[in-house]
Parts: sequence; structure tokens; C-alpha cells
Amino acid sequence: MAPIVTSLASIVKQFGIGALTAGGGASGGLTATGGIISDYEDSGTYYRAHIFTSSGTFDVTAPGSFGDTVEYLVVAGGGGGGSAPPSGGGRGGGGAGGLRSNHPDMPAPLIGSAFPVSVSSYPVVIGAGGAGGSAGTDNTSTRGIDSSFSTITCSGGGAGGNNHPLSPGGSAGGGPSGTANTPPQPGQAGNTGGAQNESGGGGGGAGSAGTSGGGSSNPGGTGGAGLRITIAGGPSPTFTGVGKPGPGGTTQWYAGGGGGGGSWDLGPRIAGDGGGPGGPYAGAGNGGNATAVTPHRLVENGYSGTGGGGGGTGGNPGGGITAGGFGGSGIVVVRYQIGQLTATAKATGGSISYYGGKTIHTFTNSGTFATLAPWTGETIEYVVIGGGGAGGNGPSDNPAGGGAGAYRTGTTPIGAHPVSRSIQIGAGGFQSDGTPSYFGTPITAPGGGRGGANGSPGNPGGSGGGGGYGNFAGGPATGAPFPGTIGATPSAGWGHPGANANGTAPRYAAGGGGGAGGAGDSTTTSAYGGFGIQLPTTFRDPASSVGHPGPTSGPSCPVPGGFDTSGKYWFAGGGGGGIDGPNGIPIAAGGGPGGPYAGAGPAGDGTGGGAGSFGVPAKENSGSGGGGHSYPISGTSSSRGGSGIVIIAYPS
Repeated sequence: MAPIVTSLASIVKQFGIGALTAGGGASGGLTATGGIISDYEDSGTYYRAHIFTSSGTFDVTAPGSFGDTVEYLVVAGGGGGGSAPPSGGGRGGGGAGGLRSNHPDMPAPLIGSAFPVSVSSYPVVIGAGGAGGSAGTDNTSTRGIDSSFSTITCSGGGAGGNNHPLSPGGSAGGGPSGTANTPPQPGQAGNTGGAQNESGGGGGGAGSAGTSGGGSSNPGGTGGAGLRITIAGGPSPTFTGVGKPGPGGTTQWYAGGGGGGGSWDLGPRIAGDGGGPGGPYAGAGNGGNATAVTPHRLVENGYSGTGGGGGGTGGNPGGGITAGGFGGSGIVVVRYQIGQLTATAKATGGSISYYGGKTIHTFTNSGTFATLAPWTGETIEYVVIGGGGAGGNGPSDNPAGGGAGAYRTGTTPIGAHPVSRSIQIGAGGFQSDGTPSYFGTPITAPGGGRGGANGSPGNPGGSGGGGGYGNFAGGPATGAPFPGTIGATPSAGWGHPGANANGTAPRYAAGGGGGAGGAGDSTTTSAYGGFGIQLPTTFRDPASSVGHPGPTSGPSCPVPGGFDTSGKYWFAGGGGGGIDGPNGIPIAAGGGPGGPYAGAGPAGDGTGGGAGSFGVPAKENSGSGGGGHSYPISGTSSSRGGSGIVIIAYPS
């Protein structure tokens, strides 16, 4: 009998593993971890992209034979759109976050040089979008926050408004005489915003300047166009993983400028489009039009993970004043060449990776899951998590933590090809509840409840928001109590109530928001958010950092024996409740004792009559609640909840 000769490649193909190395790439590629993994082919070359929608690290643990350089995309947070006073005209849209890349799609002369890496850890910082202007007040919008990958930094987008002093940025906000590429960064793409008139100017985009607003009875200026950088999944127009659409139905556009608000008079004028003519493109928010115009178009936020600017408000005769749109958070993508993949996806949609004999689709933005011809009627495993609720907002004292979005997991058969399912990613709340996520309408995970303010209870949600200062009640949960082991969820998902406020001296704690894994807390020493839940083992690819840190061992773990406690892959924790008290007492953590866990927002630290501090927003795509402020912080602002996520797996 002849000897049996078996190659590593044939073994890998037989068992359906994604590629030749343990991390999913073929032999010779870098060995690296971090972010959400996307493996794909582009014109005969195979790549692995690491997609970061929240801060983390890109860790290189072994070199490869395809060279020691990587390509990158770095986009900062977009600026917030302006808001008009009661008798004012339209206001400017927010400028896009600065954009830098050494990918071939980056136009000359801005394209960056080769970026060599070695066995090391490279920090990744994702900038948040700027806040929209407070309703009815000029120039209260804020700039976006810088993003960075190692030594590559991009400047946050400028704030929109009426000649706003914060208008300079990566791209400038609309309505200013502000500058782009501010602070300056080598090779940073950014442009100026349009001028203010009786309607607001469009914010600048990475690809072009915003246009100026018109006079009486005119629309707002158009936001500047973004740039298309196909670093996260190849140039296919059907790719729906990251970025947002642009002209001609193409995908993976970033950093569009927010549209300006329409003029204040009663003419039937529309607002400016975000991100270029006919938008919104490239993740930018459209501007609003005058409230007396029918139909009224509301201002829009920039989209998370794009660096798009927020829209400016329209003129406001007769009331109906609205706040400006928030800028979209930034993004970082790092890619490098790998060898040929041995598994083939049977569907499109999201970022696609291969692990443990499964094909995994991860949706951080809304899109479509559509089967391809190889699909024969597989059963999928899914995780669907709603957007987290915001922390409570002013007017004073201790607002509570926001509740987590509901957590749903299970399996469901998908019929023979062709099948298409809409995917919605719930937004995190800002002064509001989170919104639902769904995989097709039958599988929906509700958003989390907003935390209570001083003198008000928490809102209900998948998990409820905590109760506000003054002994107010936490919000109830629409989700069912988590039983402590991972298995199929009930139709309402898993969720827990927010904690009641605690008026006992010396802490005077507002309630922590409920988490998918446990209820919020409020005692004389803490106001922790409820625990989150760790992903099922199917989705725990060691090369990926999807999710957020959680408990690693010991009594702090709420479900001993229920699942591995590796400290990774956690979601849907409750935001920490605001607290008062003596100096030096630690902040109330989001997501459980010792947190923040699961990407939840911690509350501000009580200072015993000192300055206090603001609550912290939850991480993008965590489904967790935002943290409450601490006394004596006041005002109408609140910390945002984290957007949701949808993850799908099936046999390769």
C-alpha cells in the first residue's frame, strides 16, 4: 500500500479552517491580534484587516514573509453641528474628522509612506464625535476628538455654528472662517467649511470643502465630500462592513462634512445634504430645515465609525428649537497581506472572518446579510445586542447610569438561497434610550433605558436605567433575568432593572444602570452598573478583540462555571450612577464591581463639594449604558450609550 502524503494545506481545507495559520491567515502573513477581523481577496491578493471602532491595541506577535509593513486608515471624530437661537437662521454643519492613510486609494500627494512594524504593541485611540449645539444656543457645539494609530494622529473635526471659535479642525465646521488640517498633521486630508449666511454653511469633508449657505429662502450649504478608502474589505460595491455609501452606490466612504441648516424664513427650502451633493454620503449628517416648513426635516447625526460631521439646525421661527447633530466617532483600520484563504463565505454583509470551522459576519453598522449560491439552507448562530441608554442628564446633582441594550443569542435556520435579511445596529442614546438592533424583524434586541436625572426615575429598556438622585426608582427591564449560563435567550432577550437611588449619607448615590448579566447597584459605597455578558465560544477568535474587557476570575464574576472568564469578549454592561462624597473615593464603575466592564461608562467621581466630573460615554458597539455625572456637575448634557452590534456564524 502506498504511503499517505498529507499537506498542511489539505488538512486545513478538509476541516474548513479559515487559513493556514491559527490566526486565520495563510502561511507567511503577520501574526497579529486586535480589532474586528476582516479576511478578503482583492484582485488576486489576500488581506487581513483589523477594524477598530473603539480604542485598543494592535499587537504583532510574529513577523511574516510578506514584509514588515502595514497599510492604515485613521479617521478622527467628526465635529458637532450648530444650533440656532429662537430667531436665528440656519447654522453650520460639523466638519469631518481628519483622515490619513497610506492605502493606494489615498490621493497624492497626501498618501502616507510605508509603515514598518515589528513584534510589539501599537496603541489605537478612537476619537468620539463632537456634541451638537445645545438647542436654541449659538456656538455651543464641540469639536471631534483626535484618533491615532501608533505615531499616526488625525485632528478632530471642527464645530459647526455661526463663526464658531471651535470651527478649525481636521476639516473645518460650516459657518466659520476656520482652517482645515488644524492642528496640522502630515498628509492629513481635510477642507474648509462653507460660509454662514441666512442658512448655514456645510462642514468641510476629507474630499472637498463645504459650500456656503444661501440668503433668504435658500437651503443650507452642502457638506464637503468624503474619501473612499477600500482598506477594510476590497472594492466590491456589495460590501457593507464599515464606512458608509457614496456616489454610485459605492461603499467604504469616510469623513463627509455635515450639511448646513436651511434659512429661517417660511420659504419651502430644504437643508444642506451631508457629505456631498445628493447625500448624505460618507457618514455625514444632513442639516435640518426651518421648523415652519412642511415637511420638516430634522437635523441628523454623523454616523459612528466614519468621522462624519453632524448636521446644523434650520432656522427656528415659531419654536420647535432642536439641538445640532452629533459628529460621528472615528475609526482605525490596519491591514496586511496574507496567503490564500481556504474557506469561502457563503453570504455577504459585515466584516467576514473565519475561526473554528465557522464563517463569522460582524456588523458594526446597519446593512444586509444576503446568501450566495453555495448556500444550501444552513443554521446560523447569532448574537444581537441593542444600543445602550444614555446616562441621566442635568439639571444638577447626581444623574444615574444608563441601562444596557438587551442581549439575544440563539440559532435559527436560514432557507435555501437566495435569502436576504436586513440588519439594524441600534444607536446608543444621548439624553434618550438606546434604539433596537435586529437581524431581520423577528430577532430584535430592544435598546437600554436612559438613566434618571436629579428628581426623576430611570427609563425602562432591555435593561433599565438607574434611578436619579432623590431616592427615585430605577427603570424596569423588558429583558428576562440572565440565568447564569449561555444558551438561547427568550424573545425579549436578557436584561435587568436599574438600581434605585440611595439617599444615605455620605454618598447620595444615583442608581447604576442595569446590565444584561445583572442588576444595577446603589449602596452607601458604590453605584456600579450591572454586569454584562460574554460572547458564546463560537465568536471568541483569539485574533479578534471584538467586545470589551470583563472579569477574569474570582468572586467578582457573576456566573461562576457558566462560561470562560478570560476577560475578553464582554458586552451590554450598565452605566455607573453619579455619586457625591468625600474626595478620593473612586468613581462608580460601569458594568460591575472593579469595572468599567463590557465597555460601559463609569460615572464621574464625587468630590465632596469640589468640581465633580462628567460621566464617561460607553464604548461604540458595546450595547452598554453611559455613566452618570457627579455632584456638582450640572447642565443638560449626558454621556452617550454605546451602539449595538450583530454577529452571525455558520459552518464554513
